[in-house]
Amino acid sequence: MVMGRPRAFCTEKALDEAMEVFWRHGYDGATLAMLTKAMGIKPPSLYAAFGSKEGLLKAALDRYAERRSEHMRYVLAGTTARDVAERFLSSIAESHTDPANPPGCLLVQGGLACGAGSENIPFELAARRAETETDLRERFARARAEGDLAEGDDPAALARFLSTVASGMGVLASSGADREALREVARVSLGAFPQARAAAGGPR
Repeated sequence: MVMGRPRAFCTEKALDEAMEVFWRHGYDGATLAMLTKAMGIKPPSLYAAFGSKEGLLKAALDRYAERRSEHMRYVLAGTTARDVAERFLSSIAESHTDPANPPGCLLVQGGLACGAGSENIPFELAARRAETETDLRERFARARAEGDLAEGDDPAALARFLSTVASGMGVLASSGADREALREVARVSLGAFPQARAAAGGPR
């Protein structure tokens, strides 16, 4: 049996570098030359490992999802719906302005200004963002079942609201907004969520 040649690069490190290029420049703006230079590989190695530029993006998004899954475990562990919302928005304000990363959010930045031949990319990114929205919706449905939210509170609408705010915070950060500006957006947005009903004196 003839064994294929082993890859001469660390896949995880290469994906981290590719992720940053897509994050800073978007899918269309990230040229093959940029990607291969950042990853330290030649184009044939990229195609052999990932199949295409779109395949590389999807692999980088999977890598990004690993980071987000840890973040969402922390968010969803909030004791109340408001606590969940506060954790979600506050952590976004921190992460989107973290100097260790490009500003904003890969799931927003990656799909900006996609042109001909890249029509599928915004849908791919939207599907990834929808996963977070689904997690929030399910958590708010549980909060309503537990009496933390009123019967009239719509878990889907609350989750969609937070997802929309988060996307807007990503755009603001990529446009140069600082951490305090994003924290202010988070504080105002929390007005959509009640204080814990028990702490507020029982049912509304």
